[in-house]
Amino acid sequence: MRDAGPGAGDRVGGPTEARNPRTVGIDRASTLGILELLNAEDAGVPAAVAKVLDRLAVAVDLADERVRAGGRVHYFGAGTSGRLAVLDAAELYPTFGLEPGTVVAHHAGGSQALERAVEGAEDDAALGARDAAAVTGADVAIGLTASGRTPYVGGALAAARRAGAATVLVTSNPAPPLAGDADVVIAVDTGPEAIAGSTRLKAGTAQKLVLNSFSTALMIRLGKTYSNLMVGLVPTNSKLHGRVVRLLVDATGLPPPECRHALAAAGGDARVALVTLLAGCTPDQARTALAATGGVVRDAAAAARPPRPDPSRDGTPARDDR
Repeated sequence: MRDAGPGAGDRVGGPTEARNPRTVGIDRASTLGILELLNAEDAGVPAAVAKVLDRLAVAVDLADERVRAGGRVHYFGAGTSGRLAVLDAAELYPTFGLEPGTVVAHHAGGSQALERAVEGAEDDAALGARDAAAVTGADVAIGLTASGRTPYVGGALAAARRAGAATVLVTSNPAPPLAGDADVVIAVDTGPEAIAGSTRLKAGTAQKLVLNSFSTALMIRLGKTYSNLMVGLVPTNSKLHGRVVRLLVDATGLPPPECRHALAAAGGDARVALVTLLAGCTPDQARTALAATGGVVRDAAAAARPPRPDPSRDGTPARDDR
């Protein structure tokens, strides 16, 4: 992935385009030596991401607030950035049971650009603005560009901001030209690539880490997990069905046959099944509790759990268990 920009010509600025002094001899190294050089460069990416977690937390909280109010999250990217965005958005429904259309990925050049580059798409700011036409003031728009200057992303963020959306920029440039179009700038300083300008390497890895962390944290905030279990998992095949049963066993400590029965009674809905097991209620009561608590299993189980008997009825004073 090579992000172009206005007047880029033969020279594209930014740290990801600089020549890396640590890998100048990479073409003369052995195969193992090449891999060791690449691995050494990759090793610094998580530490670079760790330095921007405070900014990422702001983006997650913005998205949580807006999605809870009915808004959506839109990703915009070109090349590797766009492909990573498409991958992240596509995996949220089967993994967490996220309602389709809540997180939407827009890739410069459309679906055909996923397999083959569409020449000029990333340089088209007007295309970015057109792709952002569906963004509203209730939404969050996240632009991904290693160089921090991609015109497609700039056009999308500018249009989203005009619509009143919250805007976020994810980049590997500590001084990104598009910073003015973003309410939150997440700049992961990954430095020069092992192969100059090949931002499918460290910059792409950083974007994958940021997207994984962003969307997973958002799913947790939205109640799509119980503890560290994927309670929104949709059991669309035998492997996933087995995973859901294991999830129910891990969450409740109950035997597999009882968990399988609860899952069947819940119509395959892991959250409903888990609430019935945790609260000792019927599937209908579990569904009502989940609807009332925004789908948060822990809160729904507490709401659906039958009240404890009052010991005072047999003449024994009720005990305060607080």
